[in-house]
Amino acid sequence: MSFEFLNPVEDVVVAHSALLPNQSLGQRIAIHSKQNGIPELKGVHIAIIGVEEGRRAEDNYGAGNNFGVIRKYLYQLFPGNWFSKIVDLGNIPQGETEEDSYFALQEIIVYLVKNNIIPIIIGGGQDLTYANYRAYDKLEQTVNLTTVDTKFDLGTIEEEISSTSFLSKVIMEQPSNLFNYSNIGYQTYFNSQEEIDLLEKLYFDTYRLGEITNDIKIVEPVLRDTDVVSIDIGSVRRAEAPANNNAVPNGFYGETICAISRYAGISDKVSSFGIYEYNAKLDEKDQTAHLIAQMIWYFIEGFNFRTNEYPFTSKKDYTKYIVPIEDTTINFFKSNKSDRWWMEVEHSNNKTTKQTLIPCTYQDYLRAGNQVIPERWWKTFRKLN
Repeated sequence: MSFEFLNPVEDVVVAHSALLPNQSLGQRIAIHSKQNGIPELKGVHIAIIGVEEGRRAEDNYGAGNNFGVIRKYLYQLFPGNWFSKIVDLGNIPQGETEEDSYFALQEIIVYLVKNNIIPIIIGGGQDLTYANYRAYDKLEQTVNLTTVDTKFDLGTIEEEISSTSFLSKVIMEQPSNLFNYSNIGYQTYFNSQEEIDLLEKLYFDTYRLGEITNDIKIVEPVLRDTDVVSIDIGSVRRAEAPANNNAVPNGFYGETICAISRYAGISDKVSSFGIYEYNAKLDEKDQTAHLIAQMIWYFIEGFNFRTNEYPFTSKKDYTKYIVPIEDTTINFFKSNKSDRWWMEVEHSNNKTTKQTLIPCTYQDYLRAGNQVIPERWWKTFRKLN
């Protein structure tokens, strides 16, 4: 595939990276520059892409510009003991229409994911999540999508797609490849009761900000079962990330959003990761850019700690626990390698019975032992049967 339409990273940012210490990320990442062109992708694990498309970022005019400041802070960070090979492909310029930008992003994502390269997308409006999701049409697989956001961004199917109405298109439009949707960090007063009830009826997973704040570990099995992760930087409180015209007083702290990013990176299933709604003109002292750089660092850190436990290679690497509950039995599996847990959901199709494994927590196992069916097991069972 030709990446000729990609714009290189700005000269001033490339020049800045050349002055950094040899151990810094700026010296370790292969950067698309005017001088060197598109980096070689053979053996690459992660590719960073900016998308200069913010025309449908509702109430956030200016989103999709000046990603160079994020790169400046990312390049000056130091990697851990990482094996991953990383490239920065530069930016997808704003297309003549929004659909042109979507198409360009889809084509790049399809190529990268087919070649086992994870795109890290920096946006632009969060409506780009729709383009990210649609890329999986060509990959011919069902998709689990997780958004980290104060709102569900449902909108209605009749509305033009935007950063506040893309989810209805993901759920309703054909071809429908969506198996599960999860929201992490919604704030109840920003979402109507009808929307909350609808997602519940569809057996989707939603977690309030307070739930995550009280126990960050509950996001790990959610992200372990996710293909596409989309983070609205507005999910972070305004005091920590001011570069968003829709930023609000409550939200995640910087260290919490970095932990969520690390959980996304460590998930064997996550194959694309995006951070959206960055508006450089509102960024006081580059604080949000610095935070986004650290979020990307934590995602890459997580990737380097992947244990390749998905899908199961052999059940001999797991300890099985059988829990009788009500009129059924739930089989739990604990990894001997990572101590992570899965539970088995049985479902029938055309007179055949199959088992599907979904991630869970140790607490789910304990609840089942106390005769409480885990909510994620129940929702998955209803969707499959």
